[in-house]
Amino acid sequence: MFKNMFKSGCLVRTAHVILTWLTTLVLFLHNTDLRKCQERGDLLHPVMFSALVLLSVLLYFTVSLMDPGFVLSDSDTKGTSVDGDEELEEMIPQEQSSLKQRRCGYCFLLQPMRARHCRTCKRCVRRFDHHCPWIDNCVGERNHRWFLLYLCVQFAAVSWGLQTAWSGVVFAPTWQQWFSQNGFLLGAIGVTGVFSVVVFILLCIHLYLASANTTTWEFMSRHRILYLKHCDSEENPFDRGVICNLWDFFCVCRTVAWERIYIRRTHTTV
Repeated sequence: MFKNMFKSGCLVRTAHVILTWLTTLVLFLHNTDLRKCQERGDLLHPVMFSALVLLSVLLYFTVSLMDPGFVLSDSDTKGTSVDGDEELEEMIPQEQSSLKQRRCGYCFLLQPMRARHCRTCKRCVRRFDHHCPWIDNCVGERNHRWFLLYLCVQFAAVSWGLQTAWSGVVFAPTWQQWFSQNGFLLGAIGVTGVFSVVVFILLCIHLYLASANTTTWEFMSRHRILYLKHCDSEENPFDRGVICNLWDFFCVCRTVAWERIYIRRTHTTV
């Protein structure tokens, strides 16, 4: 896992961490609510805010460096335990002969249903959602729930940071003095404001996708996906209802044979 840290995403991850802690430092050095709490000896809010920022950074590296659900190849399973072979069998159930497995045109692996090849990662990813340049990693079956959790924590951190930065803005008799006194805070407001909007939009989108048991790839490219072409525009063969979808998304931590669910739902519909 750690070797991935030194690939192309190293610059992106380093910039993210530096920007995060520089913004946090600005909030503590200026006369903001956090600084006032420190001066009064009330350390609860500063400690909670620092812990929230630290948690967001840890979750960022978690979703950035973990395996998103790469499809196993023959070379991946050689010399591994029996569990690896069982996982491969779960990914491609052989008894479902009515479904033809699609062979990837790039890595020539048999793709389980809902998998897609990522040209950036050069691997096929199970339950592919999208490749995120922000984390320089794919979002797939294994890390999608962690990505959504990261968005929740990140939104809480940046929205709190935005409110804190605004509380430190002071008035001055001239515009020049005002900009000189609030310049760094204005930068913090700009960073946290932009991130608040972007993260909130992403959070809403992925909460909807999780509740509907669909992915960004399936939602945006439905007309190009073979197993969805025969469904109605509003039909999702993997949808089990909002509660069951959210339960499976957050609580089921295993490889899912989507072929079995697809056949069961399509046969029931027919």
